[in-house]
Amino acid sequence: MGRSAVVLLPRLQRILAEVGENIRLARLRRHLTADLVANRASISRATLWAVERGSPSVSIGTYLAVLNALRLEEDFLLLAKDDILGRKLQDIGLITPKRAPKHKKGDENEP
Repeated sequence: MGRSAVVLLPRLQRILAEVGENIRLARLRRHLTADLVANRASISRATLWAVERGSPSVSIGTYLAVLNALRLEEDFLLLAKDDILGRKLQDIGLITPKRAPKHKKGDENEP
């Protein structure tokens, strides 16, 4: 059976297209040919072009392989690194006691 097409919201497609364009510009700044980068990433030149267009049907592993071929694999670690919303939601759920617990007499941690 064939793959089903990946459908993204237009805003998400624009983000992916921008990622692809950034990858293409990084390749051009390094004066690397599409053939060379595709060979280093162990993909076809057509797949590299799909990455550079921001195609949603290309696996995330392929995007990472291309970044590795360009020596930009560390940039992948920046994805979702600072989860501001998640931290705020976590902070809302934190319950803090009103006061510190009392120490019992004979407690070895007592000053």
